[in-house]
Amino acid sequence: MLKGLHHNAYRCRDAEQTRQFYEDFLGLPLASAFQIKETKSGRQTNILHAFFEMDDGSFLAFFEAPGHPFEFKKQHDFDLHIALEVEPEEVHKMFEKGKSHGIETRGISGHGFLDSVYFRGPNGYVIELTAKRPDYDEQVAAAAATARQALDEWQKEKVKRRKS
Repeated sequence: MLKGLHHNAYRCRDAEQTRQFYEDFLGLPLASAFQIKETKSGRQTNILHAFFEMDDGSFLAFFEAPGHPFEFKKQHDFDLHIALEVEPEEVHKMFEKGKSHGIETRGISGHGFLDSVYFRGPNGYVIELTAKRPDYDEQVAAAAATARQALDEWQKEKVKRRKS
């Protein structure tokens, strides 16, 4: 049985720039960083793997892998984004902090059950800080009750679009 998320890992251009954003700006402490000089299959490499810890004990991790091609680009929210939960008062504080630090900042967006602010991190990823609204649990329960129906309808419409 799956117990929870331990970490998500992403590529980074520069480990120190990444640390400045995730530790200095967002407040996630650098919990571990180590070099990988040889893969488990015995291939020689030179990669840094860094982990930033969240309050729940999970981590965001990054690989700086010079010499290993990777296309860094400004991701669209719907392609890839990292959503992290904060307390409601933090959304407005972080919005102002992002603007004052010259970080690409968008929001504050209301999603009905959440309020979010968005930043562009140093590797092109969109970072969403999101806070639950007071009726979050009720809205999530209502959405869960119709989730399968919504997915089935999406699948049917997708098939119709392909045929047209």
